[in-house]
Amino acid sequence: MPAPDHSRPWTAPTATARLDARVQLPGSKSLTNRALLLAALADGPSTLHRPLRSRDASIMAAGLRALGADIREAPGDGLFGPDLVVTPGPIVGGAAIDCGLAGTAMRFLPIMAALGDGPVAFDGDPHARERPMDQTIAALRGLGVEVEADAPRLPFTVHGAGRVQGGERTIDASASSQFVSALLLVAARFDEGLTLHHRGSRLPSLPHIEMTLEALRQRGVDARSLDADDGASWRVEPGPIAPLDEQIEPDLSNAAPFLAAVVAVGGRVVLDGWPARTTQVGRLLPELLEPFGATSRVADGTLTVEAVGGEIPGAMLDLRAAGELAPTIVALGALASAPVEVTGIGHIRGHETDRIRALVDDIVAIGGVATALPDGIRVEPAPLTGGPWGAYADHRIATAGAVIGLRVPGVEVDDIGATAKTIPEFPELWAAMLA
Repeated sequence: MPAPDHSRPWTAPTATARLDARVQLPGSKSLTNRALLLAALADGPSTLHRPLRSRDASIMAAGLRALGADIREAPGDGLFGPDLVVTPGPIVGGAAIDCGLAGTAMRFLPIMAALGDGPVAFDGDPHARERPMDQTIAALRGLGVEVEADAPRLPFTVHGAGRVQGGERTIDASASSQFVSALLLVAARFDEGLTLHHRGSRLPSLPHIEMTLEALRQRGVDARSLDADDGASWRVEPGPIAPLDEQIEPDLSNAAPFLAAVVAVGGRVVLDGWPARTTQVGRLLPELLEPFGATSRVADGTLTVEAVGGEIPGAMLDLRAAGELAPTIVALGALASAPVEVTGIGHIRGHETDRIRALVDDIVAIGGVATALPDGIRVEPAPLTGGPWGAYADHRIATAGAVIGLRVPGVEVDDIGATAKTIPEFPELWAAMLA
């Protein structure tokens, strides 16, 4: 079968009937990239079963190889590609790493590079140069690492000296929880470990920090949250990082458009591989979709979501813990019969694109009424028409257009290939769901 052409606008399919579909999704980007990094820092080889194969995961793997890790494919039983065997090596300098648009790569890899034996240059896509990197650079300098940077963003060069003392640092992670995770993931390799404090106006996406702590503990690292009166604090003790054979969970955040589709058109979607316990942000989807009329149940490793369809009620939701789900929820808001207001998401202005601006501009362009708030978006009912939908090189903006296209004929997503960041198979999986 020829590969689909993602270089031309993609017409989002319009549903012609209620859904009755079963969906399997590739592995979690957040878990895959944390597992890759920790495997590269471990005391022996690790195997990642059913890892994500996407642009972000490939960028992380390439960066780790440049820093000295050996990462090879091995036969696996997943539907989306082989397993990965990661064998650590001495962390080396002298590399140039292209971070693409991957936030995990541009925040995680520089901390690891500080343990190497020479300079490592970091750069990325044009929009990556606009993403905040000030806390990564400041934290490295505060730990005694030389960083050559003309501005607090990409490009910059980390001059590793073979070791990092560690100790105690304070950062402001208001723009991204990845600043916290990046430091915690590598801290066991610091001479003194790390006590890290966040002091700032907010701490977005706290579940991702919980994911990081759990990933460390699974590998035998003493990593924990500390009581703090005026912010948040964590402690990682120095010590070995154990190798691990790990099953990567499906990406529950990538489940968002598939589950929202049920709300949009009615019917049922069964998602295979839903974990009984998980640190992924996507675990919040059942409760987030409930105000829109969806019912959910988990049984035997599956999540089933059902909805009647028809009119979608309005809602007011605080998504400070799950900002990456906001584009999907806002897309449902554009289809709702009453206002939908999503708040707590001011930090998503600094994601792959300014997601608040992108969503408002796209919805207005197809006839909708959307308003940017200081910390969110308000969408009001309006008749929608087909037309161009800009993806802004952002996978979540692209899939939001797909959700709206279920009810609005002629939505043309200009770059459905942006979904390759975390779910390269999205167009095919979307068509299969509708079939």
